[in-house]
Amino acid sequence: ANIHDGEFVMISGGIRDIELLENIVIQVGKLGAYPILTIGSDRMNRRWVTEVPEKYDSRTPESDLKLFGFITAVINVDYSEAIGLFADIPPERFVTRGKAYEPVNELIGKRNVKGVNLGNGLYPTEASAKQFGVTLNELSDLFWKGVNVDYAKLEATGKSVQSILSAGKEIQLTNPNGTDLKMKIEKRVVLVSDGVLSADDLKKGFAASQVYLPAGEAYLAPVPGTTEGTVVIDRQFYQNKEILGLTLTFKAGKLISMTAKSGLEALQKMYDAAGPGKEDFAFIDLGINPNVTVKPGSKLVAWMPAGMVTIGIGNNVWAGGENKTPYSMASFLPGS
Repeated sequence: ANIHDGEFVMISGGIRDIELLENIVIQVGKLGAYPILTIGSDRMNRRWVTEVPEKYDSRTPESDLKLFGFITAVINVDYSEAIGLFADIPPERFVTRGKAYEPVNELIGKRNVKGVNLGNGLYPTEASAKQFGVTLNELSDLFWKGVNVDYAKLEATGKSVQSILSAGKEIQLTNPNGTDLKMKIEKRVVLVSDGVLSADDLKKGFAASQVYLPAGEAYLAPVPGTTEGTVVIDRQFYQNKEILGLTLTFKAGKLISMTAKSGLEALQKMYDAAGPGKEDFAFIDLGINPNVTVKPGSKLVAWMPAGMVTIGIGNNVWAGGENKTPYSMASFLPGS
């Protein structure tokens, strides 16, 4: 996290990981920084939506604006144990809340608040293990093996992929499932999540000042308006449901068609409720972590396995893009 004496560091997570969070607090303190610990839970998050009056959804979160007026770094440990916790809540409420939080995101980006996020969609829980079709022990072993990768080798791989992409002008993405997509990438910033925030990273702005663990990704936002073609996602998870055969068609960088063989209803409702910018092709992300391997026959998908390709729509500020809409969706394309 590249923490220094005098910094204000927010550490957030859940009760399950209280010992880990305590340890992080102490390590931050040893460096002369000021730790601030915040705790969350599925129970509290659920009650916030079901019991706090809806009229407050659109209110600017003034407390967060004050916090991020001086916070210099955030270390976050994923804590949610439940999948589909808000499946029965109207999507319009989350759109409203996302809109209200925009000033906070603007401030975080403007101040280049550093971020280290432990989880990256792979944090081992009973629910996620069941969804992926593996045991909790298997998922936990895979997760921590991914976290404990050889970071020097990962950095070298990241620089190699970064060099190739930086020198390129166009990407063509294909997959035996029917995916065929092209996008222009000339002169676009290529970012690498290699697990470490170097002094050089911190000079490059907000997007380069974020770490996602397990690390191991190279990603970019393509030239706006240039993405053309079709993406077929064999399996998309959304609110604890599987969407099968999700097909996205892009023209001039915008999503013009979204269909699926089954399970699209809930995702379609959220997409329809989202605001402008939701339809823009956002990023392409290449996994480079050799320690995270997908077990044959499982349904496991994640960002960082070596060879994984991930694409998305909507917000792409984290990938060096300009789209600040609160809405985003990521889709995994193994075997591309």
